Formats: sequence, C-alpha cells, structure tokens
Amino acid sequence: MINDPNSAITRDLRQVEAETENVYLSTVILSRRADQIAEKQKEELRGRLEPFVNDIDNLEEIQENREQIEISLMYERQPKPTLQATQEFVDQKTYWRLPDAPATEAGA
Repeated sequence: MINDPNSAITRDLRQVEAETENVYLSTVILSRRADQIAEKQKEELRGRLEPFVNDIDNLEEIQENREQIEISLMYERQPKPTLQATQEFVDQKTYWRLPDAPATEAGA
C-alpha cells in the first residue's frame, strides 16, 4: 500500500474509536483537530503572502509574482487537515480530554 499523505484511505472504525470507545466522540475530536490544523495553515499562508499584498493589481505585477504562486501551490499540495488529524489520532499523537461535567443541583 502506498503511504501517500494526500490520499484518503479507508479506515476501520474500530481503529478510530479504540481510544475513546465512542465513534462519535472520536469524530468530534478529529473535527476539532482538523480545524486547528486548517487555522494554523491559513495563518502561515497569510504570513508568507503578506509581503505580496498591494493595493494596485496590474498585469505586470501579477506576472512578476512567481514566488507568490509557488508558495500558494506548496500549500495546495499539503495533506488535507482532516487526513492529518485522522492520522495523528490513529497514531495516538492527539491530546484530548473531556471537560468536567457540570454539577447538578439536587431537587432543581
């Protein structure tokens, strides 16, 4: 099997739910981790493309920004955040915890 980080692979749900014993909880954890990864990638991309931001767009400037295009393509080739989050979770590299349950009042 080719281990391409950009390819989605079929997962055994028992493997995904092994740590939490609940497939829905595992899905929530994966979703939140994927959101964190996506946000981090967006911030990195914004930071790297910030020097290219200018108010005037003309054809010459667009053609001259080869570096900007290369940076954008590099981020497009990165693995999708959901694939990264799933692999991290299966490899047990994701820290997660359940928040403390709120105390209930007797007789309320």
